[in-house]
Amino acid sequence: MSRVCVISPFTGLAGDMLLAALVDAGAPLDAIRAAVADTGLTGWDLTVTQVLTHGLTGSRAVVSVTDDATSRTAGDLIAMAGRVRDRQVANTAVAALQAIAEVEGRLHGEDPDRVHLHELGGHDTLVDIVGVAAALHALDVRTVHCEALPIGAGSVRTAHGVLPCPAPATSALLEGARVVGTSLSGETVTPTAAALLRAIGADYGPPPEMRMAATGYGVGTRTLPDRPNVAVVRLGDREPADVRDLVVLETNLDDVTGEVLGYVVAHLLDSGALDSWTIPATMKKGRPAHVLHALATPETADDIERRMLAETGSLGVRRTSVRRTALPRTTDTVHVHGLPVRRKHGPHHGKPEYDDAVTVARQTGLPLRTVLAIAAESPEEH
Repeated sequence: MSRVCVISPFTGLAGDMLLAALVDAGAPLDAIRAAVADTGLTGWDLTVTQVLTHGLTGSRAVVSVTDDATSRTAGDLIAMAGRVRDRQVANTAVAALQAIAEVEGRLHGEDPDRVHLHELGGHDTLVDIVGVAAALHALDVRTVHCEALPIGAGSVRTAHGVLPCPAPATSALLEGARVVGTSLSGETVTPTAAALLRAIGADYGPPPEMRMAATGYGVGTRTLPDRPNVAVVRLGDREPADVRDLVVLETNLDDVTGEVLGYVVAHLLDSGALDSWTIPATMKKGRPAHVLHALATPETADDIERRMLAETGSLGVRRTSVRRTALPRTTDTVHVHGLPVRRKHGPHHGKPEYDDAVTVARQTGLPLRTVLAIAAESPEEH
């Protein structure tokens, strides 16, 4: 199984909102605190509290600070994040902080490691970034999808003065992200959130089909008059696609009858071929023919080839190496007039098993197409 995280930035996204949403969805707070403690950061405490806002209960992450160091250089934060013992968590946190450092350095014409972070140099940034990385790791999230980020208008006050929204650093970090305008004013996406999305390789396309596992709501500090200020995460599981290197065997046949071809295809499937099929062809001198194919694993290809040659009398077989992606599939059984029909379901389509439908048609006298239609549409016995 592969764990998927889908982020829905309902009113925007900040590092603390994402962290709170992941905790609300089940990320263990102790593991997050332990990862932050690895950095050597002192004078902090992280709590997550339940908040009711506009009829919705969610979690809010609060960082309490007793240390008076309010800003650090990017190099300081990167070095601290690199101390986290779990290398996957450390690598994600370092990547996010390096993204911030590179953007801030480019904007201010400074060396990225030496650029002095003001609002981003405090405890909150390190706790949020390391905390999110640790939460995703603890939840065993493999892929992250993010819906379009709402971008507010207006301005934001920074150490450099009043700047347009989104702030220049945020705009640079969001390059390649999918965004949408919103009626909300002010900063709706923070540089920390944008850097985290970049570091974890968030995909902005449609999320995959998945089985829902948990939902978490992260509440921001800003209070809105008409809606909850939340970011939502949805966790789900999906079966990974099976990608394998296989072999296609094929031979041209212009002197084999249709009856023999039908037998050979069935015989190859019974002998271990993953698939077998024929394609009509026209050979030299206008002779009608068929191309017989078989799909096999590298381990069974030799045996399948010998059977193709023996059954058809062909003088040669061609081989092609291919890579096949097989999507996960499940099966269930429905009943049509009391008789079982198995159905195969993939991520995008499902259909009844042909042989079962034929058995039902023969025993009931129903047309085969009717049996197939009933079985395809029905969740229960007919």
